[in-house]
Amino acid sequence: MRITHFGHACVLVEIERNGAVARLLFDPGTYSAGFEDVRGLDAVLITHEHPDHVDVGRLGPLLGANPAARVIADPGSSRLLQEAGLRHETVGEGGTLTVADVPIRVLAGDHAVIHPQLPCVHNNGYLVDDRVLHPGDAFVLPNGPVDVLLLPTGGPWMKVSEAIDYLRAVSPRAAVPIHQAGLAPVHQQLHQQLFRNLGPARCHVQVLDHGRATTV
Repeated sequence: MRITHFGHACVLVEIERNGAVARLLFDPGTYSAGFEDVRGLDAVLITHEHPDHVDVGRLGPLLGANPAARVIADPGSSRLLQEAGLRHETVGEGGTLTVADVPIRVLAGDHAVIHPQLPCVHNNGYLVDDRVLHPGDAFVLPNGPVDVLLLPTGGPWMKVSEAIDYLRAVSPRAAVPIHQAGLAPVHQQLHQQLFRNLGPARCHVQVLDHGRATTV
């Protein structure tokens, strides 16, 4: 598969299936850039309603340029999209769908706690083709092995030791650090090195260049 990281939680996953390539874009949010020019999308998948995961203002033009793309959203994001008049499908716990012959399972639950006094929103994790997992803002555990984990690196809801333990629990072949926009570059590099040093021995931590499609 090929993965393009557009910053923070936004990634394009391309998977070949039956002679064609499925193009799935996750979490085009306010901290991400470059996804606006992507064309030929089969789906846009949104994990939750926080603006760093869904930029409603830029989503409209993106969908206008990708009229065939399905929009898959959790219940919280669905409300935002409905208010904005944007077409979408709502999926939650136990949901399954197929996009361009690629199966996707929804691993739904709550967003990780930022603080007990703040409201907790819904969060969809997406397991694509039983191979690549985008957990959103929660340490969602799959029921079986995962080939590629899109690994949260930093955020107000997490500390790096939790990300390391999550990486160990999932134990993928490869981990791609995401959700890093709130960290200074030096801290991004520190966290990435901790993943390499303390993650599973068999796991390759692959940091992607911004906007560059990379085989993972």
